[in-house]
Amino acid sequence: MEIERNSGLKQTVTTILLVIFTLFCVFPFFWMILTSIKSRVDVIDPSVWIFKPTLDNYVRIFEKRNLLFNIMNSLIVVGGTTVISLVLGTLAAYGFARFQFKRKEDLAFWILSLRMLPPMAVVISFFVLGRLLHLLDTHIYLVIIYLSFNVPFTIWMMRGFIEDIPLEIEESAWLDGCSRYRGFFSVVFPLISPGLIATAIFCIIQSWNEFSLAFFLTTFNAKTIPTIVTAFLSVTGVLWGEMAAVGIVAIAPIIIFAFLVQKNLVRGMTFGAIKG
Repeated sequence: MEIERNSGLKQTVTTILLVIFTLFCVFPFFWMILTSIKSRVDVIDPSVWIFKPTLDNYVRIFEKRNLLFNIMNSLIVVGGTTVISLVLGTLAAYGFARFQFKRKEDLAFWILSLRMLPPMAVVISFFVLGRLLHLLDTHIYLVIIYLSFNVPFTIWMMRGFIEDIPLEIEESAWLDGCSRYRGFFSVVFPLISPGLIATAIFCIIQSWNEFSLAFFLTTFNAKTIPTIVTAFLSVTGVLWGEMAAVGIVAIAPIIIFAFLVQKNLVRGMTFGAIKG
């Protein structure tokens, strides 16, 4: 009886702590929603909780700021980056998982170290290179730059998934007359599809949310949606309502996307976790 009482108390305390932590995490998003539907007069006073909601901020960012153009830029960059990262990263991961060569692990760690570089440490080099090649403010250059941190991530993710596939399955396909390439696409590829989906999800989220590189390497033609928030900073003040509206528009697709693919994400991240 005492054990059951202690167990129930522990579960109640845990639930309360989780609820408090959840509210703490959700409150900034809730506050941003409130700010986005306030008028400019109400935004000035943060203590105002009762007000007349308005969609003027959303109307202004789409009509005066042409936000759809920046959303399309983000979709182009994210789509191109994700597809190319998955193709190059998966093939490279297969090489690391199935072939033995000199200093393989050292090379693998070096590739991973590229992902550890903070964007601000390399943005000047990327800017100078883009200027010399006349590629600044273009979709293709932003895709190439994003590949520098998405491909290493994809390699390390997919390498683990491929190593979880027994080599004997491929060998049986080879005995049946399949080449290595056909064996990969016919046998291995369908088996690693959960991991591929999970990796694609992470690449999409990372590319969509990236700010620093897009801010310094674009001016107008390829400007992505996260960089637009700086347009509401001026010497006369900050347009908090419009800025919050842009934040909601930028965050909403990722939140909806995460809810839609959460099953695939969990399935991919737990793929191969239980081994016999």
